[in-house]
Amino acid sequence: MAVEKAIASSSLVEVVDRILDKGIVIDAWVRVSLVGIELLAIEARIVIAGVETFLKYAEAVGLLPEEA
Repeated sequence: MAVEKAIASSSLVEVVDRILDKGIVIDAWVRVSLVGIELLAIEARIVIAGVETFLKYAEAVGLLPEEA
């Protein structure tokens, strides 16, 4: 008896399309200190989204300048 296994695989194009449609946020914060003295602090926020998605959410959180 043969066993068939269905593998749900996505192509790179489908993954990129979904990311641009929904968007993705990567938030990282790194702090290096020695004996209570902060030596290095890195804070990064990376947002990847399509223009339409960005504009929709930027307006909702007030990132866009108000029109005159």
